[in-house]
Amino acid sequence: MNDNPAASDTTVTAVGLRGITKRFGDVVAVDNIDLDIGDGEFFALLGPSGCGKTTTLRMIAGLEFPTQGSLKIFDHEVGTLPPNKRPVNTVFQNYALFPHLDINDNVGFGLRMQRVKKAEIKTRVGEALEMVKLSNMGERKPDQLSGGQQQRIALARALVNRPKVLLLDEPLGALDLKLRVEMQSELKTLQRELGISFVFVTHDQEEALTMSDRIGIMDQGQLLQVDPPEAIYERPVNRFVADFIGQTNLLEGNVESSDVVCLLNGARIPLDTGLAVGSSVSVILRPERATIGSRREIEPGQSAVDGVIRSITYLGNAIVYRVGLDWMEIDVREENLPHETRHEPGEEVTVSWDHGAVAVVEGQG
Repeated sequence: MNDNPAASDTTVTAVGLRGITKRFGDVVAVDNIDLDIGDGEFFALLGPSGCGKTTTLRMIAGLEFPTQGSLKIFDHEVGTLPPNKRPVNTVFQNYALFPHLDINDNVGFGLRMQRVKKAEIKTRVGEALEMVKLSNMGERKPDQLSGGQQQRIALARALVNRPKVLLLDEPLGALDLKLRVEMQSELKTLQRELGISFVFVTHDQEEALTMSDRIGIMDQGQLLQVDPPEAIYERPVNRFVADFIGQTNLLEGNVESSDVVCLLNGARIPLDTGLAVGSSVSVILRPERATIGSRREIEPGQSAVDGVIRSITYLGNAIVYRVGLDWMEIDVREENLPHETRHEPGEEVTVSWDHGAVAVVEGQG
């Protein structure tokens, strides 16, 4: 786990978790995690299904209680408080709008349950709909709205209660790709305008990288790394994080000296690992950081391995080459530029990369 889970030493902590553990019988869903989420931060919890991210969000929301540990919101212990006693609101993937109520009543439902005066409800519902740019939809029913509009109404219903922290559990999961991308931008813009903390659970790596100020990577109930998106991508702390975030090639080898790694095929590459001689390592080579050239064609300051083109995948804006090496296959992604010569299956090539284009993590698969 990252040694410094706080946003910064001076940031006000909106959500603070210390030693939080959640067990369901003999199953440990969340395992002793520490985490600080700053006031006004867009924070993403990212990981595969069953990693514990949603359980963590539900504990912050009050929908689950920790088995042990401390859970504070703005320095107030809330670990045993019910959801309605916490300054948070949650937006779920399925929106959970009431089909028989119009949008005004859907958005104002929570305020009516709190017995807020009608005049204030009207004002606050209007403000919430204005925030999500749907002021003219108040008298429609949910089934008269698109998926993206329903998602915004779910946001408005959460924001109308003026939470200090907004929790979002895969809120874009039901949208098609194009609308999902549009809503990512809108959500981030809205969060900046409101200035409150968003805690966003997703399994979509690109979504987390695009939207978040920081990302927490979870696996098997543990928080493995907490860092800004660039650090997560460029400097993963272990093989799991490297393999989970984005596309990557993991070239296995051993530390030969303080500044050389010997790959399994015997190729030696200059790389300062900071690890003991003899350590098993995986060199992280992102597909977009490598280039393909004619056999033995490399520039000074580069490392290289020889291989054969196995297959080609056309992505429109890019071409991905699958290259067979002596001991594994790797991917190389090149921009699809006009008039560029394409390589063909069966062609013998050299895959090269700048010395500074790779990172290394301890361990092998």
